Amino acid sequence: MDEQHRIIMDEAAIRRALTRIAHEIVEKNKGIDNCVLVGIRTRGIYLARRVAEQICEIEGAPVEVQELDITSYRDDREAGISKASIGNAASVNVKDKRVILFDDVLYTGRTIRAAMDALMDCGRPQLIQLAVLVDRGNRELPIRPDYVGKNVPTSKLEQIVVSLQEVDVNELVTIIH
Repeated sequence: MDEQHRIIMDEAAIRRALTRIAHEIVEKNKGIDNCVLVGIRTRGIYLARRVAEQICEIEGAPVEVQELDITSYRDDREAGISKASIGNAASVNVKDKRVILFDDVLYTGRTIRAAMDALMDCGRPQLIQLAVLVDRGNRELPIRPDYVGKNVPTSKLEQIVVSLQEVDVNELVTIIH
């Protein structure tokens, strides 16, 4: 890594952060009854699955995990592409459930807004909570996470890159200047 890339979380730090988030979810929700963890594709789903494993160890019972594809809900998709041509999130079942939504990095809030739109199209959840591995600030929308692995204030010129073993070679979080 050169001076332009700096590691801010290694494998152990990621594991500790996800363990802490799992405990916080159980505590805040007074258990896991009626809870579902929903991971935003791509890296959010892997974070949700890892936290679900931790919760199972804590509570001695599994918690449901679902995957959400928000492609058709993004406000930065190419004009002319309809929601129907991309597909939708209709296979996610959140009606009357306590949804904990997972993403890797929270930045402007636009991805989370798109995810909430997709969730609402799937049925009305009892509530939605947000868990992120990294909150980098610079919000454009009034969205705040309930569970945060690490707060990393950044400038708009910097970038946070999350690498997970399931999809990447390494297991780390870096900041690129």
